[in-house]
Amino acid sequence: ELQSRYPHRLVVLGFPCNQFGYQENSSDAEILNSLKYVRPGEGYKPAFTIFEKCVVNGSDTHPDPKYLVWNPISRNDISWNFEKFLIGPEGEPFKRYKL
Repeated sequence: ELQSRYPHRLVVLGFPCNQFGYQENSSDAEILNSLKYVRPGEGYKPAFTIFEKCVVNGSDTHPDPKYLVWNPISRNDISWNFEKFLIGPEGEPFKRYKL
């Protein structure tokens, strides 16, 4: 919803991960169908880019989440699937939301 509200100022990126209670146990090929038909269902199609499933904590962490976590804002592992990071226009992490 926010991306459609601010199309020239906001880009949303999704990084599925299965490190939190096995919440994303679908294969990469199944993730979009799972969103469309299961959760949230009802024909849902994300209006943002969803990347392949990746590791966000530990020694095999994908470079993008690693950059977000190890910055001046916070130096803690990602604690669950729905953490959000606000990144400035020059690519600098600005704020972290652990809602």
